[in-house]
Amino acid sequence: MFNKGSELLNLCKTRNKKIWEIVVEKEIDNAQISYEELMNNMNSVLDTMINSANAALDKGVISISGLSGGDAKKMEDYKNKGNTISGQLINSAMAKALSTSEVNASMGKIVAAPTAGASGILPSAIISVKEKFNLSHEDMIHGLFTAAGIGEIIAKNATISGAEGGCQAECGTASSMAAAAIVEMLGGSVEASFNGASFALLNIMGLICDPIAGLVEFPCALRNASGVVNAMISADLALAGIDSIVPFDEVVDAMYKVGKSMPESLRETALGGIAATPTGEKLKRRIL
Repeated sequence: MFNKGSELLNLCKTRNKKIWEIVVEKEIDNAQISYEELMNNMNSVLDTMINSANAALDKGVISISGLSGGDAKKMEDYKNKGNTISGQLINSAMAKALSTSEVNASMGKIVAAPTAGASGILPSAIISVKEKFNLSHEDMIHGLFTAAGIGEIIAKNATISGAEGGCQAECGTASSMAAAAIVEMLGGSVEASFNGASFALLNIMGLICDPIAGLVEFPCALRNASGVVNAMISADLALAGIDSIVPFDEVVDAMYKVGKSMPESLRETALGGIAATPTGEKLKRRIL
């Protein structure tokens, strides 16, 4: 039904439908399941996302390695003091993103959206926006289908793998998915959703993947926190009526070329960047 952003955009315009509606139709056709079954499946996904986004907010969840943990609670406690620089929404979103990252690092249940390393961004974005604007559970489900459509296009035409394209392919894709979802959840146009998706991806283009000891913990969790903020500001840019002068498909192509140009040391091998610092090497020896 669609493989490119331009194809999905044209489908939405010619059939006067939202992104999530086209994605639902495609999924029903491909998976050969009913609308009710599909919605039940996505509700299960959303339940897991909500649980992981909240699990570490009121208790310290420590990773298996001991390298990370407890930061989600610190962020939530800081937010609750009511005297933050970025405000309640941003700090709440960062706390939720950190929570999912910590659940992942402690071998808990998360949704890889699109990957485990970037799993905190999309849940945090849709939950936080739902809370701020008093949206419905159904709005969140629709947002997830919108995000799925964007993620599918990036996966087909580029990569969502940090090993192949750096963290831009993981957290960048997650931010792009989340930005498009936010715009559609808040009533923005299909064009605005694609603008938001473009902004989020180009904002962190070139981001390397350099996990200490090869573990999806540091700096990965922090990039989930910044990734959800990136999604939110990208959505605001799009909802303000600002256009991406480079089309979404071209942004995706550029991200892929940048990722393939990265040296191997900067693509999830833990041989460069933060992982290769003296402290990173010391932590690696301690853990491994």
